[in-house]
Amino acid sequence: MIELAPRSASPIARFGGQPIAIAAAAFVIVVLGVTIALWRAYTGSAPETDRAVAARQLQARAAQASEQLVEKTKGLEATQQESIDQLQMVQDQLLTVRRLLAAQQADTKKLSEQVGTLTEAVDGLRQSFASAQASEPAASPSPRKRTVKASSRASRSANRSRAKARS
Repeated sequence: MIELAPRSASPIARFGGQPIAIAAAAFVIVVLGVTIALWRAYTGSAPETDRAVAARQLQARAAQASEQLVEKTKGLEATQQESIDQLQMVQDQLLTVRRLLAAQQADTKKLSEQVGTLTEAVDGLRQSFASAQASEPAASPSPRKRTVKASSRASRSANRSRAKARS
């Protein structure tokens, strides 16, 4: 039968036979760390500080943009309020104009009714005058009445001429 060699239970024991490899790996890690530290110190830039500076700049830009938005919003509010005030003034003026127009229309209607009434009265007077002339006796009128009739006819024809000229 074949005997097996006893195994050690710990994994560290397995590496214990190669101390030079462990020392070389540790030395490479230390040299890399020192190299990175020297490179950062020499260039003067560290990614963490660059990120912090970039974040502060973004915050400053965001704050500035926010302030500009607030200013523009205030300007828009002021403009909107001015527009509302102007619109209210125009509405008030429109209401006043409507009231004046209604009053003028009422006056016009009243005057039209009065003109109609006067026209009817004048027509009534003309008809009564015409019927009065027709009912007068055809007998010989006195010379005085002839003069009145002639002057009455002359005034009527003058009135008619004036009325035609007006219309």
